Amino acid sequence: MLILGSMPGVASLKAHQYYWNPRNYMWRILYALFGKGQEPDEEYENRISFALRNGIALWDVIASCEREGSLDSNIRLAVPNDIPGLLERYPNIAVIVCNGTKSYAELNKHFGKHPELLKRKIVRMPSTSPIPTRDYRGLDDRLEAWRAITSLDVCART
Repeated sequence: MLILGSMPGVASLKAHQYYWNPRNYMWRILYALFGKGQEPDEEYENRISFALRNGIALWDVIASCEREGSLDSNIRLAVPNDIPGLLERYPNIAVIVCNGTKSYAELNKHFGKHPELLKRKIVRMPSTSPIPTRDYRGLDDRLEAWRAITSLDVCART
């Protein structure tokens, strides 16, 4: 499973760590779904090992952009990462989970018809950002929505 964010926030970029902002729900969600009651590790390297042990890779759709602050709505001039190239190198990735609307929109904008994407199941989950939305107010409702990834058929689309 490949979880794609849009673009790391300022804090994550400075720390060189995915979902480093402690207010972001990503690590709490992953540990709640796959950690059998375990709390997220304090050490970043242990968090990455945890994700890999559970068949989860993390990356972003956007390689670079102009953006003031960390909000997806402020992203301008987005340059995508080579998602199709990654999928060619790792053909066992069967499911792509987009973390939020911007990730999903950018993935489809740049690569929606690419054969490497068409081979995979692509799902959009609510953003793990702590910013409340109309449908998702906090961790509990986001976690409930993200539970769907535990029951995904991870067989590639035919």
